[in-house]
Amino acid sequence: MPITFIRVPVFVPRWLFPVARNFYHRMSQEKKRPGPTSMGDRDVEYSFIIGNLPPGPGKALDFGCGSARLSLEAAERGYEVTALDMLPCEGGVYWRHPAVQFVVGDVLSVAFPHEHFDIVMNCSAVEHVGLAGRYAVTSQRDTGDLDAMRAMFRFLKPGGLMLLTVPCGRDAVFLPHFRVYGKERLPELLNGFTLEKQEFWLKDEADRWVFCQPEQALASVPFSDPIHPVYNSYALGCFVLRRPLDDGAEDEVRGF
Repeated sequence: MPITFIRVPVFVPRWLFPVARNFYHRMSQEKKRPGPTSMGDRDVEYSFIIGNLPPGPGKALDFGCGSARLSLEAAERGYEVTALDMLPCEGGVYWRHPAVQFVVGDVLSVAFPHEHFDIVMNCSAVEHVGLAGRYAVTSQRDTGDLDAMRAMFRFLKPGGLMLLTVPCGRDAVFLPHFRVYGKERLPELLNGFTLEKQEFWLKDEADRWVFCQPEQALASVPFSDPIHPVYNSYALGCFVLRRPLDDGAEDEVRGF
């Protein structure tokens, strides 16, 4: 009699999912794909954002906050933080801080005041906006990422900072998972901001993140594994962006 393998979904709290996923892959006997993985990407991204976060006081938006680690970091630096996510995450966060407010909502429709925030932390979140099928997104919006950047531009005070990290490589969209930003889409994403700092990272032969030149990152070939996300591969782009004091500068990216 032939044996049939059936995958049965098991629903776990959001905070537990990364731990369970990593444990599963460590226990797997067979690696599904040779080459680089996405392991450790958050180590690089969180370190970049925390390292470039100026001291408060001020008002900060943690966009796509997830576990809200960055929200807590910002609160400890003196910011009043709004932690925004499409999915409820407060139940999986085992702390409370008087300076952190959790908001469930869509950045494209949430009613934040214009010119309200001093800082926006945008850690590997904007690449998912408008891709139906994940993170409570039900309708496809091909320009969702660009629209989200314009919305957050409006939320920022003139002179305010956005700390941004995104997957980079040859331009690609892996539905319904994420976008990859290359020579065409990346300038569109950064349009209107002054680019004050950028770092690019790429995996080496030992699957470790290392600094690389922008040309190397944007020419790298990304990969998406729809079943085993740990085997996704891409470069990382990390950016310090500023909303210009002159609103008329919104028509072009400065410095990219």
